This record gives sequence, C-alpha cells and structure tokens, in this order.
Amino acid sequence: MRSSTWHALGNTYRVVEPDGRLDAVRAAELAVGTDGVLEVIGMTESSVDVVIWNPDGSPAELSGNGTRIAAAWLAERTGASRVTVTVGSRVVETTLSGTGEIEQLIGEVVVGAAETVDGITFVPVSVGNPHAVVLGDPATIGVVGPKLEAHARFPDRTNVQVARVDGQGEVTARVWERGVGETLSSGTSAVAVAAATHAGGEVVVHFPGGDLRVDLADGRATLHGTAERVD
Repeated sequence: MRSSTWHALGNTYRVVEPDGRLDAVRAAELAVGTDGVLEVIGMTESSVDVVIWNPDGSPAELSGNGTRIAAAWLAERTGASRVTVTVGSRVVETTLSGTGEIEQLIGEVVVGAAETVDGITFVPVSVGNPHAVVLGDPATIGVVGPKLEAHARFPDRTNVQVARVDGQGEVTARVWERGVGETLSSGTSAVAVAAATHAGGEVVVHFPGGDLRVDLADGRATLHGTAERVD
C-alpha cells in the first residue's frame, strides 16, 4: 500500500492507495496522528475518486481541505493543472495555480433558519455535509462543539463552528469536526461560516491554522486555499 501525508492549513490527511478497499477499523488505524484518511479508489490523469474517513473510522460526505489535498496529490503525480475530485455523489472541480493556491468549486450551499437547542443558538448549513454555525466567542468551541456534535437534533452528528464577524467580508472561527474534535482549519467549515454570516461576496475566514477565502454567489461557493505534502 502506498501512502503519503499532506496538510491544508494544519488539517492533516493521509492519502492511501490500498491493495483492497478499507473498512472502518483499518481506516481508523491508518488515521492515527492525522485528521483523517483519503482513500484513493480510482484515478485518471486529471481526476481522482476518493473516500474520506474520519479518525474514528466513520465516513465523511465531503471535506474541503481533503478534496484540495487530493487535487494537489494527483497534480504532483501527473502534472495536471485542473483536477476533478469525486467524493460519493459530490464532484469538486479544482484549478491549481503556479503560486500554490488551489481554487475549488464547492457547489451548492444551503443555509437554514436559526435554531436553539439546550440554550445554544446556531445556523444549520449544508455544504454536502452538515454544519452548525454558532455566532460568539471562538474560544468556546471546546464546550459548544461536543455539545452540538452529538445532540439528538443531529442523528448523524454534525460539524460545529463558533464564529465572530470582524467586519464585512472577514470572520474569525474555530472548528469542532464531527468524528475528529477541534481542528486547526476546515474547508467546508469556512464555506459554512461564510454563508451563515454573509449573503454573498468574498469572505476571508481566519482559523488557527491560517486563512481560507470563500466566494459566495447565487447559493454556490468557491473556496481558495493551499495544500502541501508533509512526507
């Protein structure tokens, strides 16, 4: 089995090409020390099909950072400047620039009406995976995150963000990822936070691991960020 480790603003994934398909137990073993596993199940010169596994062995519907890493991984191998990344039914088109920035067409974002459970008010957002965005002090993520992740409101659990709007087009946030815990950054979380706090336009989301830029237009999102090989 071939593997390599990559990170996107501190969010670390192991990219693996297994001899056979992974199961939850083996995926959890391979994920030790990372934020997840990207299992490559098919590829061409300019496209890659992956399964995303959380460290606890549960599957993830989508990962912005993970798909960006998958695109960078394939580009390193084939030299492609445009890479299509498929995760289940979700297709993410990516463009790699010479500066290291990667543009991702994440697609549809659905923002729901604000809800309150157990005294916590949040905005539910779907980015192909579930999110609960709380407006408040990002430092409270360690308390708010686990409470919402496993709340009965979310039978399949949810990703959680606590965000503070710093001004038009600028937000600071911290992330509690479903099946992972707190992470330094998250691509789909950046999209969720931007969509929950802005009706459209460009939004820069500041995470502990670095900044991600989101462009919102007509209910769809484009994400800009980087990805680098660790080993």
